[in-house]
Amino acid sequence: MSLFDRADFTSFVEGLAGTSLVDQWDSRVAKVGDKVFGLLSDADRHLAFKVSEESFEILTSLGGVSQAPYFAKRKWVSVRPDTELTAADVEEYLVRSYRTVSSSLTRKLRRELGIED
Repeated sequence: MSLFDRADFTSFVEGLAGTSLVDQWDSRVAKVGDKVFGLLSDADRHLAFKVSEESFEILTSLGGVSQAPYFAKRKWVSVRPDTELTAADVEEYLVRSYRTVSSSLTRKLRRELGIED
C-alpha cells in the first residue's frame, strides 16, 4: 500500500471513523466532520497533512518534506513520494492528523460520526 496512490489513499482514509472524501483543489481531500485532515494532490501526488509544531520542525528538515502551500500557518507539511519517511511513518502522521482534527470536533459530533473519545 502506498498513500501516494489514489486508490490506496482512498482505502486508507475510508478506514478511519467518520471520514469523507471529496475532490477539490485538484486533489483527493480527506475530511472528518467537514474539516480537512489530509489530501493527495492529483498533479504531483504529494500528500499534505497537519502536524504538531515539534513534528513540523523535524519533518521539514527531511528530504521530500516541506511546508505545505496554503496551509502553512496551521503547521501543515507536504510530503513527496521520494520522501525519506517510511510508508509506515507517512501512515502514522496521517492518522495523527486525523486525530488532531477530529479531537477539535464537538463531543456530540464525534459521537454521531462514531469516533471514540
